[in-house]
Amino acid sequence: MRVSWDPIYAHPLPDGHRFPMEKYNLLPEQLKYEGTIAIADIFSPGNLDEDLLLSVHEEEYWEKLKSLSLSRSEERKTGFPLSAQLIDREQRIMQGTVECVDHAFTDGVSMNIAGGTPHAFPSHGEGFCLLNDFAIASEYAKRKYGLKRILIVDLDVHQGNGTAKIFENDPEVFTLSVHGEKNYPLHKMTSNLDLGVEDGINDQEYLGLLDNHLPKIFEDFNPEMVFYQCGVDILESDKLGRLGVTLNGCKRRDEMVFELVKRNDIPVVCAMGGGYSEDIKIIVEAHANTFRLANYFFD
Repeated sequence: MRVSWDPIYAHPLPDGHRFPMEKYNLLPEQLKYEGTIAIADIFSPGNLDEDLLLSVHEEEYWEKLKSLSLSRSEERKTGFPLSAQLIDREQRIMQGTVECVDHAFTDGVSMNIAGGTPHAFPSHGEGFCLLNDFAIASEYAKRKYGLKRILIVDLDVHQGNGTAKIFENDPEVFTLSVHGEKNYPLHKMTSNLDLGVEDGINDQEYLGLLDNHLPKIFEDFNPEMVFYQCGVDILESDKLGRLGVTLNGCKRRDEMVFELVKRNDIPVVCAMGGGYSEDIKIIVEAHANTFRLANYFFD
């Protein structure tokens, strides 16, 4: 199992910024300490091809990012203070997911310790997302491997609105989003399948919903590759999620996805997505469970 990580993933943001950057250092250290991954499993992504980026994002928007010329309102919408290092970080994360595609075809699974940026649209960023890594990596998979059936499984608590918009007219990509119906974003886009859940949903209800829909999607769409957005902001402890899923429930969610891709012999690329519990140990443990299960199913 190959894992994308670079020190820039955890580059600190200005004091008081609420995005939990520290998990990007703590998670790989925990995984190495317990033996889930070895140092040799980790790769640092290279440079993102600009032509590939522009196959998803509008050139005018990309020029604004490169020149740090977003308007104040555009910058506020992203949630990030704009800087050259942030743009470099975003490109490295995108490339990490792109390179994960190749490793997934070799090993069955690959993981990006960052990534999962579904709120980035072709012409703007929002919700801590500047560029859309699953969209860019999907385009790469189409170009290099000729894929015609890509499934994006977004189980982050927030609807994958940017991803839904990007692929709204693309029959080669099926977008599934299971999210808090009353949570961000207020105005949701239309995925191929949107499953909005109520605040406080428990393990039994949440997992039952997945069990009712996931196997049928795999059977009907017959994907050639899966991109899995495995955010842990579905946890009951999450500051922003408002759901009632336990740590064990979140682990079972990951297990259900891995069981399906393994049974159907489909390569899967995973990106970590959100996680905002007050206790950083809970965030790291929930993300680590995803890696442990990937290691178990694909070792």
